[in-house]
Amino acid sequence: MPAFTTFAEFSDLLRNAPAADAAAHQAAAARNGQLTKPPGALGRLEDLALWVAGWQGTGRPRIASPQVLIFAGNHGVCAQGVSAFPAEVTAQMVANFQHGGAAINQLSKCFGATMSVHALELDRPTADFTQSPAMTEAETVSALLSGWQAVDPAADLLVVGEMGIGNTTVAAAIAAALLGGGGAEWVGRGTGVDNAGLARKARAVDAGLARHASRDPLQVLACLGGREIAAMAGAMARARVLRCPLILDGFIACAAALVLHSIMPAALDHAVAGHLSAEGAHGRLLAALGKEPLLSLGLRLGEGSGAALAIGIVQAAVACHSGMATFAEAGVSDG
Repeated sequence: MPAFTTFAEFSDLLRNAPAADAAAHQAAAARNGQLTKPPGALGRLEDLALWVAGWQGTGRPRIASPQVLIFAGNHGVCAQGVSAFPAEVTAQMVANFQHGGAAINQLSKCFGATMSVHALELDRPTADFTQSPAMTEAETVSALLSGWQAVDPAADLLVVGEMGIGNTTVAAAIAAALLGGGGAEWVGRGTGVDNAGLARKARAVDAGLARHASRDPLQVLACLGGREIAAMAGAMARARVLRCPLILDGFIACAAALVLHSIMPAALDHAVAGHLSAEGAHGRLLAALGKEPLLSLGLRLGEGSGAALAIGIVQAAVACHSGMATFAEAGVSDG
């Protein structure tokens, strides 16, 4: 039996997900206070280590099995001229992922992460949300389940990324529906559209907002979203249920996360923001999620690339916390 078959069942699973282990967090904090360094000298690395400890349920956390999941989908709203690239590029890039040729393949290898790509009905794009709902509830549930089932229960850190021509427009529509504002406030250059393309993106978002009145988070996902965005949300939710730490990627991944946050803000307590992307509205979206990015390198690739790069930061935090000696162990005076 699938984990859920309706929006209501999915929401219930999310709302009943376990919290972090407070005792493990406390044990990690106690250890952190005894390590051979001045208090707070490792800055955010210390906070990251304690965050991982709480979600892994141990005072000495480790990152041994990071997982990177990439979901791909195609979008009917591309008919509105919102992308600089044709929709067939999605399938071409999926093949590139499968052959190990993309940036995310290299970054996953760098940090010892297993990586897989999941193409979601690329030959059947979602409906054009300026004309009708992008997906039915059943289609959205199916995509949510694709993400849910892709998460390895043995993973101890998760990155979720995407590929889908047109999906910055979709992400902007979701953000506008759930946070307010019009298309012009949320759309960006994406794959590199010119000013005319940017205006088309804004008009498409405004048309979608006008056509679909519901602001229920999962209805917004169905009416304005895409299969890969729903799959990302499903994977993020499964990580929450499994108490697996999650690193958020860029604007599109954070739009998926916003759906979960809008259902229940604590749904993202297991997540940190990997980076601030160059997509203009990403910072505003991170602020709404209450997440401070670990990195800001001007990335705007997607694919989970910024989050994958941040795996190394989390690994470093955990390595220092769990591998350093305490003052007593090292025979160093702690003053």
